[in-house]
Amino acid sequence: MTEYPTSQEGPQPATAAATPAPGGSGAPSSGTARGGLGQVAVASGASGGGSDEPGHGKAPVPAAEAVRGTGAGTPGGRLPHARGGEAARGKASAAGGDTPGDALQDPARAAAAGTGPGPSGAPASGAPATAAGGAGRHGGGAIPGGAAGEATAARREGDRLRFVGAATRRIARGIDLDEIVLGLCRATVPTFSDAILVYLRDPLPVGDERPVGPVVLRLRRTDRLRPIDDLTGGVTGAMAAADTAAATHAALAPGGELDFSQLPMVGPQGDLPAAELCEIRPGGALAEVLRGVRPVFGSSAAARAALPELLGAEHPVPRGQRAILAPLRGRRRVIGAAVFLRTPDRPAFEQNDLLVAAQLATHTALGIDKAVLYGREAYIADELQRTMLPDSLPQPTGVRLASRYLPAAETARVGGDWYDAIPLPGSRVALVVGDVMGHSMTSAAIMGQLRTTAQTLAQLDLPPAEVLHHLDEQAQRLGSDRMATCLYAVYDPVSHRITIANAGHPPPVLLHLGGRAEVLRVPPGAPIGVGGVDFEAVELDAPAGATLLLYTDGLVESRLRDVWTGIEQLRERLATTAQLTGLDHPPPLEALCDDVLDMLGPGDRDDDIALLAARFDGIAPSDVAYWFLDPEETAPGRARRFARRALTRWGLEELQDSLELLVSEVVTNAVRYAERPVTLRLLRTDVLRCEVGDDSPQLPRQRRARDTDEGGRGLFLVNRMARRWGATRLSSGKVVWFELALPGAAAERR
Repeated sequence: MTEYPTSQEGPQPATAAATPAPGGSGAPSSGTARGGLGQVAVASGASGGGSDEPGHGKAPVPAAEAVRGTGAGTPGGRLPHARGGEAARGKASAAGGDTPGDALQDPARAAAAGTGPGPSGAPASGAPATAAGGAGRHGGGAIPGGAAGEATAARREGDRLRFVGAATRRIARGIDLDEIVLGLCRATVPTFSDAILVYLRDPLPVGDERPVGPVVLRLRRTDRLRPIDDLTGGVTGAMAAADTAAATHAALAPGGELDFSQLPMVGPQGDLPAAELCEIRPGGALAEVLRGVRPVFGSSAAARAALPELLGAEHPVPRGQRAILAPLRGRRRVIGAAVFLRTPDRPAFEQNDLLVAAQLATHTALGIDKAVLYGREAYIADELQRTMLPDSLPQPTGVRLASRYLPAAETARVGGDWYDAIPLPGSRVALVVGDVMGHSMTSAAIMGQLRTTAQTLAQLDLPPAEVLHHLDEQAQRLGSDRMATCLYAVYDPVSHRITIANAGHPPPVLLHLGGRAEVLRVPPGAPIGVGGVDFEAVELDAPAGATLLLYTDGLVESRLRDVWTGIEQLRERLATTAQLTGLDHPPPLEALCDDVLDMLGPGDRDDDIALLAARFDGIAPSDVAYWFLDPEETAPGRARRFARRALTRWGLEELQDSLELLVSEVVTNAVRYAERPVTLRLLRTDVLRCEVGDDSPQLPRQRRARDTDEGGRGLFLVNRMARRWGATRLSSGKVVWFELALPGAAAERR
């Protein structure tokens, strides 16, 4: 029984010439069917009637040429690429024949070489012999040529479908734009083509965006087969040529076709002869091809005019059906183009290869569309999260701050965790950390509203428990299912005390200067949004040098551990870190935050994490001066005397004139509207800060006095002479403050 070689079989020995089948209207012949993917040369048997269909009427191809070995059975793989079929050509030449490609392109040469049907219809000498009794019989161990051709064609179609399936799966695996384009290149080279160029619009449109300027295509990526190690010295010289034009000329095959595998390599992928940018001219040939959506051969009239416009007029275009121009159309518009190229030593593309190119282009374009939309959503999520959290932390007097935020995962970049530090009157600072349920845009939006509400309530100088009560009411107004946990603390650097109120949040951890870490006992409270509950505040010592760590439950709770186990691990981690830096030196805040996050294991990232660390430096009692002034006409004079004494004690006599003038103006305004005693406080830190408080809620406003006005210039002087100034409304009145820069020598001592 004689079998014909297929794409999956090894070489078969050549047999004697076939005997004409009796009873046939024409002499049997054998043919070659060329595959677009597997590059399978199909051997077919005799057929009656001189049919010209694939697999009929042509001489069979020797099995050495039938197997191209480009991996159709394993699509997308980097399989050996037989350059020019050198081994097959050698065997064919030794037998006095030619290559299968030449036989298909020139029947006369094929007949002369003995690899095709002769003029009289007799089989060529290289055709496999059939058993006596005719080609249509199954006896004698012979296989009908038509059945073998159909089986081989079906196998090739199966290879083509398997390749398309594997290639589209590889393309679909990418979620990033570069991953999708790389998947297309790696899936098609070398299985489907020898080189590929991918052009994408610059910039890529998103959604329903319409271009406002000319449409520009940018070369996004190229890929090609690397030259194998059997190149001759002349080709190597072309590869090493510095001039691209000279190298391109050296890569031209004898027939005038461009062999892309011979071009010089620059960079990891190598440069193909193509322009970097291409502006699509309205009504031009390239615009018409892209508007048509369907892939076209490079030999078509439309592609012959479009390819020079895309690749550049100075770059050569492969001849024949060795190039396919495939538009990349997304859901709404064309977003680019892909060019598939084959070298002259490989069979040209077939008609079915256009369908394959269309499938690859469609899946790639849809994937790019999804990647662009995902990138825009990720950008929006990042921007939303960034704007919801503070850009930078303030630098209040007597406390240093550091923070961290980690999303739950790359696919969930937004969440409901937040932190904040809000300067308060009297050099105090409010520390806030909260967690809204969920990791969606809705959670982030609710978090933003609650954070804004907390900032507004903090500026009213409400007690921590009152702040949580109003946040609870706000959450109920937002919806019945809007729940969150929150911890609100107010630190006073003068009294070295901290007041904390909790709404269902994990308790903070305090790291003392000696290295001892403790979990603060604060009332747990109910989450915000429950409604109808009271919140309780507790006041604790905040010694100088201690560090307070506020965090969300994502740091201490996961599927592998409960929240209290995580809190205990956090406490031990802080104590261990403090021992490494010494008992008399607290660890740096930034390094401490990083070390705390390092305690997270691979399975500990189930939730986003917000972290706020506060180092209490405090203000020494010797740097604070405090007085009460009755709202009388003599109050401004007494205030000037008190300020003068404080400056003398601190060695800041240089500021005496400026301070007395500004204190007199601010105290005069306070006495005019106050009914109860006015407070005057001076703080010496890195600046000299003066605070004047009264029981009137009306804030002073700076205005420009006219020449005839007797007053109205006090705040104008404060604005011109002070380093900074401001007014803050309190629950019991207001505080007007200003700051003066310390003299050079005093500032250096501080």
